[in-house]
Amino acid sequence: MKEEYFKWYTNYLDRDFEMLVFGHAGYPIILFPTANGNYYENKDSKLIESAAHLIDEGKIKIYCPDGVDADSWYNNSISPADRVKTHIGYENVILNDVIEYIKHDTGDVGIGAAGCSFGAYHAANLAFRHPDLISYLICMGGTYDIKQFINGYYDDNCYFNNPPDYLPNLDDPWYLDQIKKMGIIVGTGDQDMCLNDNTHLSDILYNKGIKHWLDIRKGAGHDWQWWREMFPDYLSKINGSDQV
Repeated sequence: MKEEYFKWYTNYLDRDFEMLVFGHAGYPIILFPTANGNYYENKDSKLIESAAHLIDEGKIKIYCPDGVDADSWYNNSISPADRVKTHIGYENVILNDVIEYIKHDTGDVGIGAAGCSFGAYHAANLAFRHPDLISYLICMGGTYDIKQFINGYYDDNCYFNNPPDYLPNLDDPWYLDQIKKMGIIVGTGDQDMCLNDNTHLSDILYNKGIKHWLDIRKGAGHDWQWWREMFPDYLSKINGSDQV
């Protein structure tokens, strides 16, 4: 499996940023780390290995950016307002550095976003905020509500980065149309501690008329062993069109 390491300075966070890329060709997937995870977490946890056959066959190419949760949502040394602003800086790195590189690297073929646990939050929030850029969304054991990190503080930046709040109120025809074109998979297990987060997200999508697949796996919990089963299965559903 081809593996590449990238490191660059980004003005959006005023720091160096790192990323691993796996594969030589195929549909591009941005795979976010879990809470406080880094760019090599998905490799070390063997999530990449679980999809090795799809990567080696040139069907999928995976981009693993670094995470900055320790500096944003989990940073109790700064105010909640600054936590969300740091997150917005992170989103700008993904939009302006990572996605722009992917377009250069693979061409205009669409892009997928994926993640496990809090990584699913990053994937989902990116997809729902920028549905013109993301064609596939794969969430595994996701948690999506950021109010747990802001200690009662709430402003527009918080609202527009909290999918359980902004999605139910979304009525812009352009946004809804773009999201409805997206292939969306919400994967969880009946033993997953985040099961309710995922069924709640599914209910919101259903009520907005947004097609998706809620996959609740019997006996599955909230851990890598289950996500390693889900990930290659979900990736295999990608066919280059806008729907799974």
